[in-house]
Amino acid sequence: MNRREMLTRSAVAAPTTLPWFFSSSSRAAQPPVPAAKGDAIKITDVKTFLTAPANIRLVVVKVVTSEPGLYGLGCATFTQRARAVETAVDKYLKPFLIGKNPLNIEDLWQSNFVSSYWRNGPVLGNAISGVDMALWDILGKRAGMPVYQLFGGKCRKAVETYRHASGETFGDVEKAARKLIEDGQRVVRIQVNVPGLATYGAAGAKGGGKDDKNSNATPQVWEPRAYVRTVPKLFEYIRKQIGDEVELLHDVHERIPPIMAIQLAKDLEQFKLFFLEDPLSPEDIGYFEKLRAQSSTPIAMGELFNNPNEWVGLISKQLIDFIRLHLSQVGGLTMARKVAAMCEFFAVRTAWHGPGDVSPVGHAANVHLDLAVPNFGIQEGRVFTQAEKDVFPGCPELKDGYFWANDKPGLGIDMDENLAAKFPITDDPPFDYRWGNLRRKDGTIVKP
Repeated sequence: MNRREMLTRSAVAAPTTLPWFFSSSSRAAQPPVPAAKGDAIKITDVKTFLTAPANIRLVVVKVVTSEPGLYGLGCATFTQRARAVETAVDKYLKPFLIGKNPLNIEDLWQSNFVSSYWRNGPVLGNAISGVDMALWDILGKRAGMPVYQLFGGKCRKAVETYRHASGETFGDVEKAARKLIEDGQRVVRIQVNVPGLATYGAAGAKGGGKDDKNSNATPQVWEPRAYVRTVPKLFEYIRKQIGDEVELLHDVHERIPPIMAIQLAKDLEQFKLFFLEDPLSPEDIGYFEKLRAQSSTPIAMGELFNNPNEWVGLISKQLIDFIRLHLSQVGGLTMARKVAAMCEFFAVRTAWHGPGDVSPVGHAANVHLDLAVPNFGIQEGRVFTQAEKDVFPGCPELKDGYFWANDKPGLGIDMDENLAAKFPITDDPPFDYRWGNLRRKDGTIVKP
């Protein structure tokens, strides 16, 4: 039998049924693929908690999983619209997330982001953040590691902070600054009241009306010229009194016209600020090129940002020196890690927003990211009240001017739900009326 005959007989004798991987029905016929480790875990519940242990409205999200006792916490605090975030989580994200794998953090972020079609708003950003931080917390707990370890490990032992010194007079500011310095602060923000005006960040400021966040009857009065004359005098006084060893910074809070902001930055150059914060509003970011061209004062920006289009150009063109994002506004740790990585390549340092309207859970998230990014700059810090420590055991520890994270798995912070319920938020009024009632003497509305 020659070779041709052998091949012919072999073909005739071959079975008519092809192996499953050649079959047109191979998708159904192939043997099941074993589930990857972790695929069995599911999200079983998503809850929001509104609490105010320091009389500031906080929103915290809890993501519960199918593994007994495994859950995560995240900060979703948009204090001016707390109920809107609560609705976004409970009515929209929760049903979208139930049954999905909490370990697929990036995929869940992306799908949450487009789930409402319109995006990049503060309500959706905070809702996503609450879930996102909770997912990182879950991943850390499941891995038995602090979240900073998941980000690549520590780049520093602790996180340097700045705190606020303010007062009605220059002397009051000096006294407050000295107290912070005695507590170990090496970086201090200074703000002073401008008489007769509702001055941002200044203790005891009066503004021609009731300086009351609950008052919607009398507008607060603000004029920029007196302010821009006062601030350089404040820095001159404080520098003479406490010297050059302590780093000083100041928050303009977007309240002045862009051309005045440029002049103020130039006037402050001689005092070697650590940074000047929010000299312009997000709507005026086109002025940053003019500001950079005329002043060497370091600039921090981003507290009010929600949309990448607001910060990408400022970073890539090196028009700012510090990025000041409120992590929950931009969608949590997943987005903030990407922003920090971008900033590294353009010599921009991080200075995440960290006042009282960031929950202790949010502060913990800030600290874990601060520990892990090489281009960390500074962290806005605060002393937690005893009530906050009780409601949120595991708060970052502030000591000698530094935040210290514990080494517990996840974010290292928990929440006493029963105790949190004893500090309910108030809906009367539903928000802080000061932000919408700041006006010039002629009645023109002013950005807060």
